[in-house]
Amino acid sequence: MERPFPTVAVVGLGTMGAGVAVAVAKSGRRVIGIEANEDSAARALARIEEATAHAVARERITAEERAGLLARISVGHGLAAAAEADLVIEEVPEQLELKREVFAELDRICPESTVLATGTTALSVTRIAAATARPERVLGLHFFNPVHTMKLVEVVRTVLTAPQVAEDAAAFARDLGKEPVAAGDRAGFVVNGLLFAYLNQAAAMYESRYATREDIDAAMRLGCGLPMGPLALLDLIGVDTARTVLEAMYEQSRDRLHAPAPILGQLVSAGLLGRKSGRGFYTYEAPGSSRAVDAATGPARAQVPGREVRSVGVCGSGTMATGIVEVFAKAGYRVLLAARSLEKAEKAKAQLARSLERSVAKGRMTAEQRDAALGLVTPVGQYAELAEVDLVVEAVAENLEVKRELFATLDKIVKPGAVLATTTSSLPVISCASATSRPQDVIGMHFFNPAPAMKLVEVVSTVLTAPDVTATVLELCAKVRKHPVECGDRAGFIVNALLFPYLNDAVRMLQEHYATVDDIDTAMKLGCGYPMGPFELLDVVGLDVSLTIEKVLHQEFREPGLAAAPLLEHLVAAGCLGRKTGRGFRDHARR
Repeated sequence: MERPFPTVAVVGLGTMGAGVAVAVAKSGRRVIGIEANEDSAARALARIEEATAHAVARERITAEERAGLLARISVGHGLAAAAEADLVIEEVPEQLELKREVFAELDRICPESTVLATGTTALSVTRIAAATARPERVLGLHFFNPVHTMKLVEVVRTVLTAPQVAEDAAAFARDLGKEPVAAGDRAGFVVNGLLFAYLNQAAAMYESRYATREDIDAAMRLGCGLPMGPLALLDLIGVDTARTVLEAMYEQSRDRLHAPAPILGQLVSAGLLGRKSGRGFYTYEAPGSSRAVDAATGPARAQVPGREVRSVGVCGSGTMATGIVEVFAKAGYRVLLAARSLEKAEKAKAQLARSLERSVAKGRMTAEQRDAALGLVTPVGQYAELAEVDLVVEAVAENLEVKRELFATLDKIVKPGAVLATTTSSLPVISCASATSRPQDVIGMHFFNPAPAMKLVEVVSTVLTAPDVTATVLELCAKVRKHPVECGDRAGFIVNALLFPYLNDAVRMLQEHYATVDDIDTAMKLGCGYPMGPFELLDVVGLDVSLTIEKVLHQEFREPGLAAAPLLEHLVAAGCLGRKTGRGFRDHARR
């Protein structure tokens, strides 16, 4: 079959346009590069020559391949040269009227058969197409930066784009070695539509002083496995760019979660645009540098001495409780594993022994270290055995009444001055604390699953938590080799408050038939470097767990955009809970 679009014009050869031009030429196609004037054309050609020389130095291409590639690229000024192209890709600045002017002129110049594509990241492709007399041959081709490494291309159809044009564009992207995903014409398309709402909420969280920028960024990297924290990513993207995308999203959706956080506007007004200006949420060594010079190596903590912790009690016998016991035992702490019966506690210790054995088999610990850790763990079938421990960590069912009942029991048993911690991921810590006569000793200590492997612990202080209790837990996290992030007692803490609205947005996107499960997952993995797509993650977490957290967030903040997507509620009602039931957003039973 003949390859689509043998000759391609690229209008606008900035960083993105130059990257697209090189990728197209690399596929063996002729490329016509077009800039605004002679000087900018010369600079663009120099930029392409420098980038390809760099690719040779990095051994991504050979010197011979570079020579052939450059021979296929011509760079000039004036749109008239686009008349020879089968496909024109526009990569001019993100201004609607500028793009409409370019498209109107291209429509006049190019043959009727030529396909016109815009590289916009957030503007309406339909409004750009309306500047032409050929809207059926106009679409969006959204490449991601840097083009040579990013595999994703969003192929954006309007209501008028001819199906064959979209199919040819997808085939073209595949021929470039890219992975195309189909998207409809709405602000942000798939990736930015999900990404920027999340980034916006992170900016608002920082602006409210709920957590430090370092803790927000560390929480999302360590808690979700993301390649960058949201505030560092905003600096990389450009605060001004992010605000422009959010404005476009809000104009279309009128969802307050898309309204740019005020701090974004303040930073833009001050010229603090991120890495490109040398300062944004962080300050950088120089404009364009990736090295932040004011990022704390560790979160600044109040210099309050903590309490001594020599022994730990863990309440619960499930996966999380057993994992937490493993964390403390491997760090050398004496641990009492307390369950509702001695039989349950002993089963939990047997599970711990199997986990430690796997670590020995993988070379992560020696047999002697395994035996030492196991020797520090004592299973007990009565909470009364916890009377003399210095810290109790509760890891029972995520049910407020169950937790309150346990805290009331611990209050009567555990010695004065002991720290009482809950591992809740979504319930109010203060509700657990108020079940005791010592709320000043109660704190949240949210481990992530699996606890032995996940580095993050959210340390959640209530309005009544004593400063030395917070200091105790922060110090303890460091001793057991975990990274603590500090936050207040509100729904979702840091990670879930940012993660689950993003997951809910993905469900809404699917519910509205905007894109498929596979395209959305592919887009977020390839476009953002996420380890899992949103639907993969929802199926792993459990749709019922996710729905519960969504409802808690909506109840706390009363934000309409946080209401759980009806599709999520329907799947839970149908018993489709994800991997644990064999079916969720995907059918796992058939795999």
